[in-house]
Amino acid sequence: MNQILNGKTILVTVSGPDGPGITARLMKIIASYNVDVLDMGQAVTHGLLSLSFVLGFGSTSNDGGNVLKDLLFDANGMGLALSYKVVEEKIHTLEMEGDKFIVTCVSPLKITANFVADLAQILANYKINIERIDKVSPKEFSSMEISTSIPKSLDSKALKSELMKVSTTHKIDVAFLKDNVFRRNKRMIVFDMDSTLIQAEVIDELAELCGVGKEVKEITERAMNGEMDFDESLKLRVSKLKGLKVDRMQEVLENLPLTPGVEEFIKTIKILGYKVALISGGFTFFADALKKRLGLDYSFANELEVKDGELTGRVTGTIVNANQKAILVKLIAQQENISLEQVVAIGDGANDLPMLAAAGLGIAFHAKDVVRKEAQQHLSHGPMTSILYFLGIPGPNSNEKF
Repeated sequence: MNQILNGKTILVTVSGPDGPGITARLMKIIASYNVDVLDMGQAVTHGLLSLSFVLGFGSTSNDGGNVLKDLLFDANGMGLALSYKVVEEKIHTLEMEGDKFIVTCVSPLKITANFVADLAQILANYKINIERIDKVSPKEFSSMEISTSIPKSLDSKALKSELMKVSTTHKIDVAFLKDNVFRRNKRMIVFDMDSTLIQAEVIDELAELCGVGKEVKEITERAMNGEMDFDESLKLRVSKLKGLKVDRMQEVLENLPLTPGVEEFIKTIKILGYKVALISGGFTFFADALKKRLGLDYSFANELEVKDGELTGRVTGTIVNANQKAILVKLIAQQENISLEQVVAIGDGANDLPMLAAAGLGIAFHAKDVVRKEAQQHLSHGPMTSILYFLGIPGPNSNEKF
């Protein structure tokens, strides 16, 4: 047997109950025979180990059979099954030509077989090779990461459209993220405010107090869908707030509902040292209050003009519109000496798109279809804490529903 293995490449597969020290014991045997390890991979699923490694035997080696016998004996002593076969030497260097990507999947409930089947078929249709699948949620199977290699000729726009369809069908969020040094090295999160950080459009709430709620809401809807110039829509809506007492704004502030998962999400990223900013096309009265309440580092919004304790129906200063949002993202990153690749921007409206595009990771959060289609990534089914998985951070268990 020793002579037969000369110059051969052997794939060894070990499976069985997992425990500490298994890999160490097997590698010590291989090292004692001075056999080359050409490749290896290991995963644990539901407490069961799957370990594979490729051994290369020189053309003059006389110990191949002894190595395998010792490995078989030791594995059996640990209650493990071990098998081996001769493979082509070039297999261990076989790779796709394109970049590495991680497909991150997060469900508010659980990952289903139907979802995995549909997702895997889409990847296969686009010649994307699945290299590894890992469960990343702490307890139940509600999230997973799929490591892939992609062909250089990938039609990323068409793939994104297909992934969006499967996400919508199964109500499971899917992100297709480049697996590079920046993926787990984000340093700043930038939020939109209305319908992102909070579950309301503040200007619509103020309009209700003025008796023009329906009219203003329709304008807001058009603006968020990109059907109307933001500056024009803001001035028109604010004009209808003329005469509103400033103290009435406090009533609105006290009743603003935070988006599910926001407080836990911000607490988690702050502990990890992230900077957090709020850049809103809304108003400073509310943005500054949320900055204080949530412990944010920055807040930018529009300033309502006030005279004699009432709103004049005008805004003062530079309007925080779509372009201004992107500019502010870049300025804050520069101020903090953070690369834009390390910035995550989260928003829901058409006026957020330049901000989402400027950031290394732009996420359309429970957004309008026009925004979901244009943004890099989208999260449409889970709470804010689901974004932790996109960042490579094992998120908390959460039964919160959006």
